[in-house]
Amino acid sequence: MTTTSQSDSTCCPVFDPIPWDDRIVKWENKKFIKDKVCTLFYMPINFGKVMKRIFDLFSKASADVPDYLCLSDHTSRWNMDIYLATDREISGAQNTTISGKFYCKVYEGSFKDTGKWCDDSKTIAQQKGYTIKKWYMWYTTCPKCAKKYGKNYVVIIGQVE
Repeated sequence: MTTTSQSDSTCCPVFDPIPWDDRIVKWENKKFIKDKVCTLFYMPINFGKVMKRIFDLFSKASADVPDYLCLSDHTSRWNMDIYLATDREISGAQNTTISGKFYCKVYEGSFKDTGKWCDDSKTIAQQKGYTIKKWYMWYTTCPKCAKKYGKNYVVIIGQVE
């Protein structure tokens, strides 16, 4: 897994699914900044505006985004918390950490299949003896870059016991 800074590309870098597919990752106080996105029945409304605000803070701090990792936590039909990985604390942002063991499974296709992917990921995790206690989605590219690359990868990341 690599570290990518925002300046490395004008938008989303090409995603390599191999390091994330059907893997367990362990994080100990992995640094993130947290923000909120308004959603309408789980569809983001102000995602671009929030990401611009976040990346402005990253730019001012000369911070990197390890793996270009941006987790989404759909807390309700009306809200989604965003966690953007960082290599340092960022002034003016809600700095937080995430720790634990996580089962990761990569899917490719339309966002409308997220529910099916979660069910599949849960089944695979259970077959491996894990219980998922918290879900995160990593939408690895924006819709424009997914179209440009011809792939729309989504990583389902489940915190497991």
